[in-house]
Amino acid sequence: MDKEKKIELQVLNISNSQAQIGAYAMLLGEVNGERQLPIIIGPAEAQSTALFLKGFHTPRPLTHELFLNTLQALGTTLVRVLIYKAEEGIFYSYIYLKKENEIIRIDARTSDAIAMAVRAECPIFIYESILNRECIRISNEEKSRDHSEEEEQMDDEKENLTEDPGISLEKALEEAIKQENYELAARIRDEIKKKNK
Repeated sequence: MDKEKKIELQVLNISNSQAQIGAYAMLLGEVNGERQLPIIIGPAEAQSTALFLKGFHTPRPLTHELFLNTLQALGTTLVRVLIYKAEEGIFYSYIYLKKENEIIRIDARTSDAIAMAVRAECPIFIYESILNRECIRISNEEKSRDHSEEEEQMDDEKENLTEDPGISLEKALEEAIKQENYELAARIRDEIKKKNK
């Protein structure tokens, strides 16, 4: 699988999880592309990443900063993150460290790997086959569309999204993406996959 094409991702958004109380949804987006990947993460990792991305600095180092500071003190740098597997909604990642001419690969939770990657300003990659299987797609037209006029209509549609048998799964997926309800979009995407098997 190492020869398989890898796609670079970036963190787009972190929001409260609507499906799991106390959890958060991190939205990763393909760099220079339309595919997006929602990942459920815990509150500590969500807070750590969100604080850093918003430019807030804590008076004392958080766990991810401590780890990176330790690596630096040992003459080691974090060079990249790779999401190498996805099973039943759980994503698996490696962090790659460089010490002199040696590359060291360590298994890590994806939420921790990303929290460190944003701090180290190193790339986050995913195998293209995993991204194709797990992604939701946002077209440029949908990205640029002004949602303000449609908000009221979308709120009404949100309640009926999965209940109305006249709405196709594809339409429901499109509406969930418009509403930035990425967890619902991920569930609908999974239903479409089951239906197409």
